[in-house]
Order: sequence, then structure tokens, then C-alpha cells
Amino acid sequence: MSTGLIIALIVIVAVVVAVAAVLSLRARGPRHGAGLKRRFGPEYERAVARHDGDTKAAERELAQRVERHGDLRERPLEPAERERFEARWTAIQERFVDAPREAVAEADRLIAELAAARGFPADGQYEEQLAALSVHHAHRVEGYRRVHRMVQTGAHDGAGTEEMREALVGARALFEELVRPSRHEGGRHRPDGDRTAPAARSGHTTSSLFHRRQAKES
Repeated sequence: MSTGLIIALIVIVAVVVAVAAVLSLRARGPRHGAGLKRRFGPEYERAVARHDGDTKAAERELAQRVERHGDLRERPLEPAERERFEARWTAIQERFVDAPREAVAEADRLIAELAAARGFPADGQYEEQLAALSVHHAHRVEGYRRVHRMVQTGAHDGAGTEEMREALVGARALFEELVRPSRHEGGRHRPDGDRTAPAARSGHTTSSLFHRRQAKES
């Protein structure tokens, strides 16, 4: 093999490695400063508050989340799998009318299962699952956190209907984002072209169910 060919091969390998490194960095996203603040949104402010205003400590924590979970690729749901999750969420909304505490607990379990099905940490690893979700769904994860905290601390036993309703509505935002088809899937499971998940389309129904619960109490 000639020296020229060897040099050419070395150059090609170096270019491929450099391109792969750049793509990996882009996939992981920003890891400091304004980039982290844009990526995490409300999660950034929450981390700063948890560290008593120490932005550097908060950014280190968030950067570590990106390091651990930035490369995660969400697994597409099969059409039948997606429909089962959607049907269970609809049942939760209906159950809230007569058994709000049980509905909140079931919502917590369902989102954990859905996140696991999409490829996020599972097997009871709630903190890691939440951290991974915050990297990829930072603007929707707080509702899940609130529902889980209610269930784990027993706070839903003493919570009023309105507080539980707000928690469930917040959790629904993450559910809808996880259950809907990603852009590359193209919503192929809906032959009629409607790519909106039933949970999203039932917003009016959900509101009316919650209002029916409030009417019963009054």
C-alpha cells in the first residue's frame, strides 16, 4: 500500500471521527449557561432554587443529567400499544369523578409505564426516570413530579379535589407528549389523518368530568 493511500485513509478516518464527535455533542445539547437555561426552562429555575440560588451548582447538576441521558433515543410505540395507553388514560379521567385519589395514583403508575415503554429508565428507578424525562421533556415533567409526590407522601389523601385536578391536568401534558407519534412516525397509526391523541382531543371531556366531580361535592 502506497504512502499516499495510507495518508488518505488516515485523513478520512480523522474526518469521520470528528463528524461523529460533533453530531454526538449536538445530540446531547448545551451543557452550560444560557444553553442549559433554554433547554431546561422551568427545570433550570427549579434546580437553582433547590441549590439556594447557586447557579453554578444547578448547572453542574443539569449538565450531569445531559451527560447521562442526552443520548437517549425514545422508542416508538406500536399502534396497538399506543391505543392501550390512551384507553387507560381515558379511564383514569372518568374514574376521577367518583374516585379522584385512586385516579391520581393510577396516573402516576401509567406515566411511569409509558415512559419505560418509550425507553426511559424503568424498574422503579423513579429519580433517574424523572432526570431523563427532564432532559427530553423539560417543559412537561413537573406535572408528573407533582402527581408522584402526592402519591408517595400520601398527600393526595388530604388534598382537595381542585388540587388533585390540577396535578392530573399537569401530568396529562407529559402523557400527551409521550404517547403521541413522533414526527418521523408520521402518525401512521391513524388512517384518517388525525394525529391528535385521544387524551388531547378529550380536553373538553376531561374538563367536564372534573366539573361534574365538583358539582357532586357541592
